[in-house]
Amino acid sequence: MTSPDFRSEAFLREHIAHTMAFYHPHAIDPAGGFFHYYKDDGTIYDRSHRHLVSSTRFVFTYAMAAREFTDKRAEYLDAARHGLRYLREVHRDASTGGYAWTIRDGKPEDRTYHAYGVAFVLLAYSTALKAGIDEVRPWMDETWELLEQRYWDADAGLYRDEADEHWQFSNYRGQNANMHMCEAMLAAYQASDEPRYLERALTLADNMTRRQAAKAEGLVWEHYDVDWNIDWKYNLDNPKHLFRPWGFQPGHQTEWAKLLLILEPLLLERNREEKWLVPTAQHLFDTALDRAWDKEYGGIAYGFAPDGKVCDDDKYFWVQAESLAAAALLHARTGEAKYDEWYQKLWAYSWEHFVDHKYGAWYRILTRDNRKYDDEKSPAGKVDYHTMGACYEVMELIRAGGKP
Repeated sequence: MTSPDFRSEAFLREHIAHTMAFYHPHAIDPAGGFFHYYKDDGTIYDRSHRHLVSSTRFVFTYAMAAREFTDKRAEYLDAARHGLRYLREVHRDASTGGYAWTIRDGKPEDRTYHAYGVAFVLLAYSTALKAGIDEVRPWMDETWELLEQRYWDADAGLYRDEADEHWQFSNYRGQNANMHMCEAMLAAYQASDEPRYLERALTLADNMTRRQAAKAEGLVWEHYDVDWNIDWKYNLDNPKHLFRPWGFQPGHQTEWAKLLLILEPLLLERNREEKWLVPTAQHLFDTALDRAWDKEYGGIAYGFAPDGKVCDDDKYFWVQAESLAAAALLHARTGEAKYDEWYQKLWAYSWEHFVDHKYGAWYRILTRDNRKYDDEKSPAGKVDYHTMGACYEVMELIRAGGKP
């Protein structure tokens, strides 16, 4: 298979368009929201179930596409607004301010209030504002207040994870929600220019990638107890949990690296220099690739144990996508050739094994030797926000004069 020029803005833009075409327009449910379950060929295999993570991420992908593709701007904006209505009218409970985790047949099914979900609510609103949907401004303020009043643990400087519909929080604390909250805060700052979002993004990044990582030999562990002590055994017996797997997640080390590198120039614009950001990003990325890159079959494994050995050798689409974006940002920032090589290597691997060149979008999970497990390309949670997001990030870098 001949490879395109992965550093070309035209290639990245075309790849986004090809991926959007897998979902649009048949992702839109005229009755409300979007369909969330797709086979490899785009067939929808569950029309009644909805997940907050997909509902929010679809708003992100449509709003981003509306900004990029002027010829389809109107229809993409309509789709984003369609998704926003579903968030407001179906997921959100006006009496509690919380967002239902899952919906079945238009009614709340799981009413657990996850911080992870609210992170994507804020990301959806922020991206919609970037696309020119001004009615989301008060919803961003509302979401900030919800987070402050319900989720924020001021003593820890991090967000609590999950509550029931009566706002009774469990003792579980996790990094994943805080990482995506950092991402959402960066997007909210870029959309609104309000410093509180940038300050919060920095606080989250500092507390997770320095303070908490110091408890795990400089890497970000996933799971903690109520006092933010590491819980080494959480989901040890359920290592493939969709949002809370056991083990170090190389994809989360590289995703944090990406966020630190997005954070740095935004802080510098406000004459704030944080010299730890780049070396921390390098350490997280370098360690993840050193421990998790599969030298035999290619690709980054899903998880490694505290002893550094791979504990889950499956290959997940988002891990490769987040890592190639981080590699591009690292190369542009440091000029070190190894990051340019990782960018090329990760794209070449993904192009050969993950990208569906017939129907579009990426396959979700492969075995260690790069075979598909099934024909379910995009179940709830996957809308290719990671893959298109990575392309947008690298395009933005190129347009600013950087070299991925």
